[in-house]
Amino acid sequence: MVMLEKVTVSRYSTVEERQQALYQLYAQVLERQPYAYERRHLAKAEKEFLKDKIGVKRFLKILGTSSVYLDAFYHSSSNLKFLELCFKHFMGRAPKDDEEMRQYCDILMRDGATGLVTALIDSEEYRKQFGCFTVPYAYDPEYYASPKAYLETDLLNHEHIGQRGWALPTMVWHQLHLDCTAGVCAPSAPPARAPQTPAADMPFMPPAFDQETGLEAELKKLLAALDSPQGDRLAASLSDAQRARLRQALG
Repeated sequence: MVMLEKVTVSRYSTVEERQQALYQLYAQVLERQPYAYERRHLAKAEKEFLKDKIGVKRFLKILGTSSVYLDAFYHSSSNLKFLELCFKHFMGRAPKDDEEMRQYCDILMRDGATGLVTALIDSEEYRKQFGCFTVPYAYDPEYYASPKAYLETDLLNHEHIGQRGWALPTMVWHQLHLDCTAGVCAPSAPPARAPQTPAADMPFMPPAFDQETGLEAELKKLLAALDSPQGDRLAASLSDAQRARLRQALG
């Protein structure tokens, strides 16, 4: 995905400036320009945007909840990967941590894909970062909580559509020491000595739980893929530490 610059429109913007903003909106959210048949679904919203009847934020909601976006990303992805892609497209960054993944996964499981997109665009962070008139773009480096958060986002923003598969978000395959660069996950070379992680800091869930949340349910769906020959090979290659992390995550 080509890194995009900040583009803002207002009531004083020319038609040409709005055309440029529309081009960038598609590049940010679809990671390409829509096909002719897709533009027919978006024609009304495009016309209203170019005539200044709706702004960037309203157009984003229409695009993000349209069949064009959902067919491209939701129906082909696991819930966790779709969640990560929504952060990339609408927030300009990767999810911060496991807690944020859990929070928005619960929204996705409860309110569906359109509810997730709406929650992101209506968030306080979105309002402060982009307002109603700026096309979402990758944050400047100084706004990241840590170097790790910046590196995760940089990797995600340079990922082409489907390049690393449609199942595991980068946060998960990094935590499991997998390399999904080619779209098929395989164990990466382990570090010389992995630090011990307290049980309370294990990814995605506490040591025990009584009621399954959306994120735990989604992890179980992902692990169901191990029934395939490719999944069997991956399972056989996991280290003892990786198996322990998966057992902890799945309870």
